[in-house]
Amino acid sequence: MLHRVNALVVLAVLAGQASAADTNLTDSLTSETVTLKSAGPLAFGPQGILFIGDPQAATIYAVDTSDRSAPESTDRPKIDGIDGQIASMLGSEAKQIRINDLAVNPISGTTYLSVARGRGADATPVIVRVSRAGKLSEMGLKDVKSAKAPITNAADGKGRQEAITHLAYLKGRVIVAGLSNEDWASTLRAIPFPFSEANKGAGVQIYHGAHGRFETASPVRVFAAYKIGDEDTLLAAYQCTPLVKIPVSQLKPGEKVKGITVAELGNRNRPLSMIVYQKGGKDYVLMANSSRGLMKIKLDGVDKIEGITSKIDDKAGLTYDTIKGKSGVRKLNTFDTDHAVVLVENKGGWNLETIELP
Repeated sequence: MLHRVNALVVLAVLAGQASAADTNLTDSLTSETVTLKSAGPLAFGPQGILFIGDPQAATIYAVDTSDRSAPESTDRPKIDGIDGQIASMLGSEAKQIRINDLAVNPISGTTYLSVARGRGADATPVIVRVSRAGKLSEMGLKDVKSAKAPITNAADGKGRQEAITHLAYLKGRVIVAGLSNEDWASTLRAIPFPFSEANKGAGVQIYHGAHGRFETASPVRVFAAYKIGDEDTLLAAYQCTPLVKIPVSQLKPGEKVKGITVAELGNRNRPLSMIVYQKGGKDYVLMANSSRGLMKIKLDGVDKIEGITSKIDDKAGLTYDTIKGKSGVRKLNTFDTDHAVVLVENKGGWNLETIELP
């Protein structure tokens, strides 16, 4: 029997309405200035705590946003040309703005964007907030309550940008995907929060049907938590595009974990963002990707599937539908039980929109 876990690894964890008996996690944070080398993957934990992945520094930051007020409206953001508006706010131009990720604070409904202003080594990392009404502001990182977890065995050199590819908060742990310098470079870490130190993580092996071989060097690009029976599980997507299930209980430091490939979604494709949601009593993955449109993947049978272990020419396993009229989606995140916030790329630039979950 399947039991859903919402997309931000959430509603029980990220509803943010801690009871009086719950620990105040912000007490574990100290006032510091957070100096980012890069701003990559984002995820929210409880009590308005934002986790920021800094791949260049190989560090996870936890930052208290102080954004814990319930929304005063039911507005949902819609901003055409958001890259241009961010550029104007930062004194730059749209072609110098790159939006790397987004995360929605489930308490307030405020959307947070990780942004690079400029190109290459001279790019400046910025965190931008978008209110429900579509108002932009820069989140200050000077003297904020924060903590950090440096990753000591992260990939270096050309692999450093993939040291952190995705992250999420789940039941007192920050789950981090990326590349390490270990023999099985593809690594998943379950780092306890409040932070003490980042652990070595578990090396991950999968069978890639499009390539017809087992692989340990390609990182998880994006993942979402999903409960199968009583077991917390990661549904993880890789380049070209295998979808794999991995039990969270196996993510122990130094372990070598073998994921089960439950779908091949077509090669020559890069997964960009994914959430898990429920519609009409059934569970789905909604995945943005580089070349196959917005995918709605059916999770029927994911608990029973044995896995793909032989070469696949095109697609196999779990099936998906392409959502019509939703091309160009590059990032998405759960907004509420019925909607998702999406970043859409078009010829005129980037738009931030809220769509109904299909």
